[in-house]
Amino acid sequence: MTVKAEKGIVSVKGPKGELSQSIDPSIDIAIEDGNISFTRHSDLPQIRSYHGLYRALINNMVVGVSEGYTKTLELVGVGFRASNQGQILELSLGFSHNIYMQLPNEIKLTTVTERNQNPLITLESADKQLLGQVCAKIRSFRKPEPYKGKGVLFKGEVIRKKAGKTASK
Repeated sequence: MTVKAEKGIVSVKGPKGELSQSIDPSIDIAIEDGNISFTRHSDLPQIRSYHGLYRALINNMVVGVSEGYTKTLELVGVGFRASNQGQILELSLGFSHNIYMQLPNEIKLTTVTERNQNPLITLESADKQLLGQVCAKIRSFRKPEPYKGKGVLFKGEVIRKKAGKTASK
């Protein structure tokens, strides 16, 4: 894995891909003996927040190009289906029409449908920010609702159910 910092742009290259991020001029970056260090010019609150932000972003880039990130979405609901042809995701979420979504090339998509189990959508990428954004977009098509627990959930997510209406006499 290689890390380069030139003219306010940090680029990280590894086995899973290559990512780059521009850095505010108030933050200096130094690469020595495989360690990346950040220094700030002043202690103003905005610059202190940039310090932590860019440290976290570069850390996410390093982890992404070396190990990668994976998110799994689960479709909970009767008749909910997911399939893909290449980078096109087809979702059947109980609407009158199917939803087709073109995913970016940086994301690897797999869909699994097994009998008597909820369909799963697995997304893999080196870019954590892009992966989270695409997962949020897919989830926005049918957010989990608290009465029946149906919708698009992250794998392992627990939805607290509400009681709903009770009949009064």
